Amino acid sequence: MAAVCLPAQNKSAGINLSIWKGISTQPLDSTQTTYINLGVVSSMNRLNGVGLNILGGITQRDMNGVQVSGLVNVASGSMRGVQLSGISNIAGNNTTGVAATGLVSITGNNVRGVILSGLTTITGNNASGVVVGGLMTVTGDKVSGVQLAGLANITGTTYNGVMASGLLNVTGGNINGIQISGIGNIAANSLNGMQIGLCNYATKVHGVQVGLINYYRTEMKGLQLGLVNANPDTRVQMMVFGGNATKTNVAARFKNELFYTIIGAGTHYLDFSDKFSASVFYRAGLSVPLCKKLSLSGDLGYQHIETFKNKDYGIPKRLYALQARVNLEYQLTDKFGVFATGGYGGSRYYNKSRTYDKGAIVEAGVILF
Repeated sequence: MAAVCLPAQNKSAGINLSIWKGISTQPLDSTQTTYINLGVVSSMNRLNGVGLNILGGITQRDMNGVQVSGLVNVASGSMRGVQLSGISNIAGNNTTGVAATGLVSITGNNVRGVILSGLTTITGNNASGVVVGGLMTVTGDKVSGVQLAGLANITGTTYNGVMASGLLNVTGGNINGIQISGIGNIAANSLNGMQIGLCNYATKVHGVQVGLINYYRTEMKGLQLGLVNANPDTRVQMMVFGGNATKTNVAARFKNELFYTIIGAGTHYLDFSDKFSASVFYRAGLSVPLCKKLSLSGDLGYQHIETFKNKDYGIPKRLYALQARVNLEYQLTDKFGVFATGGYGGSRYYNKSRTYDKGAIVEAGVILF
């Protein structure tokens, strides 16, 4: 006696016309494969073909082909092909191909291809290709390719490629490539490439940091380009000084082993007999020790000048100055030092190619270490 098992026949010739779950031309069971699906809301075992639904399409296993819905597409297994929806695309396992939605795209495991969402894109594991979120993208592990977001990109361990966002990029491990953001970039372990943003952080840097504030924690093999370049050994020192460029000044100096930057403000660019005037300035330079307590430094600076009510007397409302200085500094105690400066600078109009004033700079002051 022999038993012969025949595969169950795919009913309705693989065509599923559906109004709602349970109201369709094809039963929902594990023997069925759908090749053509048209409906309002459709639930299928597997889709190998095209599914078009007014509200949503749901497959209990894989979706291989094209799935388009007004609201939601769900593939409980993997999605291979194209998913388009108004609100959300969900793949329980992998996504391979193109998935675009108005709000949220979620993939439980890996992504290979292009993922676009109006708000948030989330992948549970790795992503290779292009991942775009109108507000945020989150990947649980590694990313290779391009990651774009209006607010923030977050990657769990390693990123290889280009990561760009309006506010923040965060890599929990290494970044091998470029991070570009409007506010901050963070590489919790190492940066091998470039960070461009207002604030940049990496534990180790093998590359370039470009921003207003750049910080590395343990190792730098590259270059920092910013107003403030810092590391754990950076000394923040207060400077108080006077001179003929701006009469009274207060500044903060961020000093590393050789290089330093200075950010400060001063009053009375014009004479004390004039009405109030003020400036802000930035300087960057190099310092070398001459002996144990004596050092020589030189820097280049930019100064923005506001003359306030003096503009009513024919003086320009605002000016800018480019300056060069040489400084001699002596450390009297562990916490206190004095310095003297000689230099040259010229102030110019913002709206004219003309020099307003130029001449030698003489300054002197104290440093609080």
